[in-house]
Amino acid sequence: MSSDDLAKEQHIMVVMRRVLTTVIREITPQPGEKYPLSEETVQDIKMCLGLIVARERELAVESGDTSMERPYYTDEPAAAQISSLYEKKTEH
Repeated sequence: MSSDDLAKEQHIMVVMRRVLTTVIREITPQPGEKYPLSEETVQDIKMCLGLIVARERELAVESGDTSMERPYYTDEPAAAQISSLYEKKTEH
């Protein structure tokens, strides 16, 4: 796939994801109101978003882009610190 084709497909994926999430935000009811979509439609939308994200990852790998990482909070620690629950006891 040429870089122009790759860029075009990446742009299509971004637009599709943006449109779907905008529609979801606009139809989300106020607390206490009934959700206007059926459960089947909600599952279909989730599946579409999952497919879009998966293809975006594939395209990122093809283009050598490694910035497709999971979202993070700005105040979350930069690196995970792992510690053992069971430390070895040393005999004195």
